[in-house]
Amino acid sequence: MTQASAPARFDVCAVGNAIVDVLAPCEPAFLKAQGLTPGSMQLVDADQSAALYDAMAAGVEASGGSAGNTVAGVGSFGGRAAYLGKVADDQLGEVFAHDIRAAGVHFDVSPLVDGAAAGLGTGRCLINVTPDGQRTMCTFLGAANQLTVADVDAGLIGDSAVVYLEGYLFDPAPGRAAFEAAAKAAHDAGRKVAITLSDAFVVHRWRADLLDFISASADVVLANEAELAALFETEDFDAAADRLAAMVEIAAVTRGPDGSVIVSGDQRVRVAAVPVDKVVDTTGAGDQYAAGFLLGLARGLSLEDAGKLGSLAAAEVIAHWGPRPMVSLEALAKDAGLRLA
Repeated sequence: MTQASAPARFDVCAVGNAIVDVLAPCEPAFLKAQGLTPGSMQLVDADQSAALYDAMAAGVEASGGSAGNTVAGVGSFGGRAAYLGKVADDQLGEVFAHDIRAAGVHFDVSPLVDGAAAGLGTGRCLINVTPDGQRTMCTFLGAANQLTVADVDAGLIGDSAVVYLEGYLFDPAPGRAAFEAAAKAAHDAGRKVAITLSDAFVVHRWRADLLDFISASADVVLANEAELAALFETEDFDAAADRLAAMVEIAAVTRGPDGSVIVSGDQRVRVAAVPVDKVVDTTGAGDQYAAGFLLGLARGLSLEDAGKLGSLAAAEVIAHWGPRPMVSLEALAKDAGLRLA
């Protein structure tokens, strides 16, 4: 890898599915009636999305998408973030663009023209949240999976300390090609490539391809326990963590209330979860952990300090509805005595 020749303009540039989330409360019986697997994420078409939307309780709309949530979190920490994702030139697309820019994130990807007319409106994720805070997601990608290599701004990526790739975008072939282009641009500029596995169902669908991509192109991997188990087809956490550590420079694995484990070579750093009074909605917990962790890496913090920022951000987001911070993470970090640089 070539050495980066200049300081980065951005801490993190994320590449992902630009999605507007619709969150609504539900009972477990609703999931069963709709044939949904609790805690899963599945892709649906436009008709399925419309039918489920009609059946759901009244919801709250919020700009989301996993990597979009992460860079919004980076912005809340006072970090410098950029985003590459595709929306349509429709009302939801305008909502998404407004919200991500309002979070302090650089976003200027051209929208998909006439996407709605072609049945490719801005993507949306219908999220049903049970009383225990668990979320079950049904995603209509729409314009989001029309992100192509042509949308990958090599200059922007080269200007970012870390490029962060959202595993959900691994599903469509154009998205995978965009991943390859983004990783090459990052490495050509001497920058780091991070990927989140996103969902155990994504890993099950593309396990061999993901392993190939991680081995060839990733420096940093973020995952939760279920995704790690799916990647290596084992419930032996330590064995799976060891295998991942042998493939990449750094891996951070979240374990819910048990915090996270960060592995790098022979290092094993355990970071406790920040306690919350009540878990309201776990949507965005992994995304916000990634925000703190990646900002810490970009700023040259220790693995432990980066993990602490991740835990702080995750705790903030699970204490309320919605996948993005509702208060300044920068202020929370300062109040907690955590380093940001």
